[in-house]
Amino acid sequence: VQLVESGGGLVQAGGSLRLSCAASGFTFDDYAIGWFRQAPGKEREGISWISSSDGSTDYADSVKGRFTISIDNAKNTVYLQMNSLKSEDTAVYYCAAVRVGGLTHFGASYYRELTYDYWGQGTQVTVSS
Repeated sequence: VQLVESGGGLVQAGGSLRLSCAASGFTFDDYAIGWFRQAPGKEREGISWISSSDGSTDYADSVKGRFTISIDNAKNTVYLQMNSLKSEDTAVYYCAAVRVGGLTHFGASYYRELTYDYWGQGTQVTVSS
């Protein structure tokens, strides 16, 4: 069971990046998949989640209106499209997954690290001002 993030890099403020989170060893069937980020010296922050069952999504206020989470179940991959990037978006970005037993809408706990069972290794996003 493995999650692998990709797509990070260096981008200028105002630019865009698309991160990918690919699952291997299991399928995103009945899962919540979350994106987290951790900036230097700060705690890991949950920023978005998506239901693999019905595609419902949610976003933290810090990224709402700029980031879009999506899923391609055929490719077993979740994406995070990041637009209008700011220097404060600089962080290591992680995806995480947890089986949800039929739930499709999730509360505040799905922004917490301990909710998730599987984690990727992270991908660095650096936004230059």
